[in-house]
Amino acid sequence: MNAHNRWIKQGFEDKVFLLVGAIESGAGGAILAHGESKAALEQRVSQDPFVVEKVVCAEIVEITPKKSDSRLAFLVNSTSSNT
Repeated sequence: MNAHNRWIKQGFEDKVFLLVGAIESGAGGAILAHGESKAALEQRVSQDPFVVEKVVCAEIVEITPKKSDSRLAFLVNSTSSNT
């Protein structure tokens, strides 16, 4: 768990992770990432110790934001990949 938490911390330090949390059904966790290409994000996720040790099978779902609350406007107006 410590290695996974360090991996998460690095994602925040790199300004890629915006939000991390548990899925309420107990089905694992979710990460909201932004500003990194899908290929770069796939590489980052492949280095998650939970993925490396086959504790989880990660799935990346890309979205293209169309509308948001003003606090999240940077997600809609961004020209970089929104993942």
